[in-house]
Amino acid sequence: MATLSPQNLKVRKSLFVLLLLVIAGAILYTVYQNRPWTVPVEAKQLKNPLQPSDAVLQSIRPLYLDKCGSCHGNTGKADGHDASLYDPKPTNFTDAARMSSATDGELFYKISQGRKPMPSFKKRLTENQRWQLVLFLRSFAASPARPPTTSNAAPGAPIPRP
Repeated sequence: MATLSPQNLKVRKSLFVLLLLVIAGAILYTVYQNRPWTVPVEAKQLKNPLQPSDAVLQSIRPLYLDKCGSCHGNTGKADGHDASLYDPKPTNFTDAARMSSATDGELFYKISQGRKPMPSFKKRLTENQRWQLVLFLRSFAASPARPPTTSNAAPGAPIPRP
């Protein structure tokens, strides 16, 4: 059996320690990235200076599709083609409970500041565009008005499905 020279043994020990440090660093990074997203109170209290309108929503849609759609999906369901690549997963903007619990200022802050894996858009988009995006994100969670169902069936009879 061949014996290892003291210098070779020292190199192996150093590489092992280095490997352990890399693994510990990766674990710490993962834990750090998956922490809750803390938004300052001042940012949460900001009010959107824009009012929702069809014109605003239609004008910002192409920008959303270009910058956000690949992760958050074209319809805001967090089902974009890149969504599965990221942890934490992108936000589902169609979740009405989640969206109603977030203030406009909070959404604006998150768009502006970003957090890995989401980039910051503070320097990429104007302030007006970021506020328009807040309105657009809210439009995904808005419940569409359901037309009343009319049926010729007797009361209590099941309604046929299309």
